[in-house]
Amino acid sequence: MTFIRQDTEKVIVGPEKMVTVPPRHYCVAENPVLRDADGDLVLEGKQIKLRHADSEIRLAQDPFPLYPGEVLKKPVTPLTIIPADSALHLCALLDFDDNGVHRRAGDEWLFEGPGTYIPKVEVEVLETIRATIIKPNQALRVRARKEGKDRDGNARVTGEEWLVKKVGAYLPGVYEECVDIVNAYVLNEKKALHMRATRTFQDVFGKNRKTGEEWLIKFTDAETHIPSVYEEVVGVVNITTINNRQYVVILNPVDADGKPQLGRRKLIKGHATFFLMPGESLEKDRIQDVYCLGEDDGLILRAIEAFEDTFDKPEKRKPGDRWMIRGPTEYVPPVEVEVVAARKAIPLDDNEGIYVRDVRTGKVRAVMAQTYMLKENEELWEKDLPPNVEELVQSSKDPMSDRSDRRSAAAAKSRDRTRVVTFRVPHNAAMQIYDYKEKKARVIFGPDLVMLGPDEQFTQLSLSGGKPKRPNEIKSLVLLLGPDFCTDIITIETADHARLQLQLSYNWHFKVEDKDNQDEAAKLFSVPDFVGDLCKAVASRVRGAVASVQFDDFHKNSARIIRQSVFGVDERGKVRDSFHFPSNNLYITSIDIQSAEPVDQRTRDALQKSVQLAIEITTNSQEAAARHEAERLEQEAKGRLERQKIQDQAAAEEARRHLLELQANSAAVESTGQAKAEAQSRAEAARIEGEAAVEQARLKAQACKIEAESELERLSAAREAEIKYVVQQNELEVNKTKEMTAIEVKKFQDSVAAIGPDTIRAIATAGPEMQVKLLQSLGLKATIITDGHSPINLFNTAQGLIGQLPSSSA
Repeated sequence: MTFIRQDTEKVIVGPEKMVTVPPRHYCVAENPVLRDADGDLVLEGKQIKLRHADSEIRLAQDPFPLYPGEVLKKPVTPLTIIPADSALHLCALLDFDDNGVHRRAGDEWLFEGPGTYIPKVEVEVLETIRATIIKPNQALRVRARKEGKDRDGNARVTGEEWLVKKVGAYLPGVYEECVDIVNAYVLNEKKALHMRATRTFQDVFGKNRKTGEEWLIKFTDAETHIPSVYEEVVGVVNITTINNRQYVVILNPVDADGKPQLGRRKLIKGHATFFLMPGESLEKDRIQDVYCLGEDDGLILRAIEAFEDTFDKPEKRKPGDRWMIRGPTEYVPPVEVEVVAARKAIPLDDNEGIYVRDVRTGKVRAVMAQTYMLKENEELWEKDLPPNVEELVQSSKDPMSDRSDRRSAAAAKSRDRTRVVTFRVPHNAAMQIYDYKEKKARVIFGPDLVMLGPDEQFTQLSLSGGKPKRPNEIKSLVLLLGPDFCTDIITIETADHARLQLQLSYNWHFKVEDKDNQDEAAKLFSVPDFVGDLCKAVASRVRGAVASVQFDDFHKNSARIIRQSVFGVDERGKVRDSFHFPSNNLYITSIDIQSAEPVDQRTRDALQKSVQLAIEITTNSQEAAARHEAERLEQEAKGRLERQKIQDQAAAEEARRHLLELQANSAAVESTGQAKAEAQSRAEAARIEGEAAVEQARLKAQACKIEAESELERLSAAREAEIKYVVQQNELEVNKTKEMTAIEVKKFQDSVAAIGPDTIRAIATAGPEMQVKLLQSLGLKATIITDGHSPINLFNTAQGLIGQLPSSSA
């Protein structure tokens, strides 16, 4: 079509392609043209009238143009195909009649597949709903969004939930929504479900359940269980199994009616298998073993309720009664009995013991050197020691060998306070123990093992130590009797006011005449710090003696002055051998002056200068003697060196002479040996060339022989293979010929057998008889027809002719 624009016209849009809607497609036109009942366009003047603010859905039709004002709101789109188990959720935008069904604005319904949905302008597609697959042992939890009826015709209210258990695909209704897939719990003999009702309802077993009620579903009730919307799975309860060596006590047991008996207890002995009902729990949250008591075992029991005990012999027990049972036996405590403690006999050696207290009287005693089991009214008592004493008891230091070690002891393993405290008193030592109950002390001499009673305590010694002596430096439980020594540093001043610092060492020991006499032994501990008392006493005597002596006299006779001041002199003017302390029988036997140093700096410098001068004089004399000795040794060494040089020169000349002789002999040998070597080498080369040529020829001959033999073997193998092939081929041909002959013979025999003798005879005689009849019709007696190429047997022919004569004459 050709359009000719007039002068009064103007092309606004175009040319535009027409809209083509193929089959199974549609498009939406906005502001469509208005048509009358016959489908013709309605004109308003020369302008086409439009339906403004309206839409029109156009399906497959001939191509059409968009009139002025029309807008293609939705392009050509394929129609929606709804497969099976799917649906479109539709909502009416306007009131209209849908195939005889009156729809109001806001109505919702489903267009279920399979099918093709043809859209309408009055309908809006909200969503596509797909069916939910419900498998075996599953259920679909559905909730109603609005009051109505479900697919089974049951009335539902808004918010109501229910389960769909039918296996297969389930397409929810228009006012339904799928909440969740609920899987079934698979039960067996060892598992049960603990359920709780969220509201009052009737369960699948026909029982009415109240809100908050709890119950169990066992394997005997159902193999699988899908919780309903009003059931809550609290948990999976495992079966409780006890053997004949176990028992359980159930707290708050449930009676036959399912009512919990709060505050009660129930005893179950093995063998038994059961589930704990809701509200029940096991005492101690575990299965308990039967008490198996041996000969050295026992149980302390206490009655919590009045009952009659029939375990050993019938006896009535009151609440609070305590008693003990001993092995060997087995015991399962009833619910009226509480096991207070399990007792085991404690084996004690001769050097071991325990503290036992009677809980009724409070009396504490020590049990030693026997196997003892605590009774029902007894308990182990812990004995506490002062911290310092506790540290000394647990210390790993030996009081004798480690007495000079002032380092703190490493932390030892904690002591069992219920065990009798023991301490080993070393040899030549003493220990004092005080009994606060008896108010008396006893002294033990080593070597011995001390075992404290319940009311006894060690007497701790706090001695002076260090240099100079400081109080409370040494803590000890034992008193060493010596002999031993101690060292102290004291400061003295001479008559001429020279102050000196002396380091003195004293040898001391204790003297005990009768160790069995406790009064005499107690003297050893009468002085709390005998070391400090000893050092102070000796220092005071030394200071008093040195104060009346000049420095020079003391420097020359210090040992005599100190010994005389400490030990004193007897009636004969001789220095005594020891110094005795009668309060504790301590003896000092000797004094050693280890060092004496001036305290004043000037005195110390002068003394140091004099000592350095004496050292220098001694050093110079020693250097001169050493120098003279070194010079003498040097002269001797030089003489030995010169003599060695002369001997070395003579040996070198002798070696040079021998070298010259060897060089001459070597030159002579070299001149004669060169010619001989050349001749020998040429002969050897010729010999080697000859041998090589011979070996080469031999190898070539051997190679040719190997090649010929290989070729011969190859040809022989080829001929043998060819002969074998021909023989096999001939055999195959013979076999083939035989088989073909047999096949032909069998074929002929089968053909003859199939046709039959009579048929063959008829076939054979049919030709001659027909020829005879033909010749008779022609009036011919005989004839021969030939093509001139095939030979004719005239003898047979003549014979045939002759044979016909008698018949013809007849």
